[in-house]
Amino acid sequence: MTSKTLASLVIASCLAWTTIAGADGKAESAKSEKPPFDKFAQLAGEWVGKGIHGDSAEEVHVVYKVTSGGSTVVETIAPGTDHEMITVIHQDGDDLLLTHYCMLGNQPHLKALPKKGENTIPFEFIKATNLKSEKDMHMRTVTYTFVDKDTLKSEWTHFNDGKEAGKAIIELKRKQPAEKK
Repeated sequence: MTSKTLASLVIASCLAWTTIAGADGKAESAKSEKPPFDKFAQLAGEWVGKGIHGDSAEEVHVVYKVTSGGSTVVETIAPGTDHEMITVIHQDGDDLLLTHYCMLGNQPHLKALPKKGENTIPFEFIKATNLKSEKDMHMRTVTYTFVDKDTLKSEWTHFNDGKEAGKAIIELKRKQPAEKK
């Protein structure tokens, strides 16, 4: 093997490693941008905080559970109480969908409209089951704000008679395990 051939192989090898390393770096940075569903999956656990509706505020407990082989997140608001409500979040192809099983007895279906790089995920009404008319009271939108890994805010807007009829705001902190003595 001539020195020219050896030098060419060394240069080609270095270029190949640089290209592979560059591609891996790009793949890693793309992986670090979490899709919207992953943000919800990271909520798994118990959360506590306050719920604000109009002028009233009360303590609220919410549980997030990842289920169905990691493909679904179930949000349970006020578990075990008369006001318990379930929200199910899942992918449908490229879309992120939410169904809210409301204490009003209807089930609004909403679709996420996330913007890349933002810490909020707004959902807007698509349709509802068990709703005679869109003029009946129902939840119309919800926006989740991921403040940090242990702080979450959701703002639910309900409609009645075809127009906005109020907001319910839930401000939560991840429940930390009790310290062992």
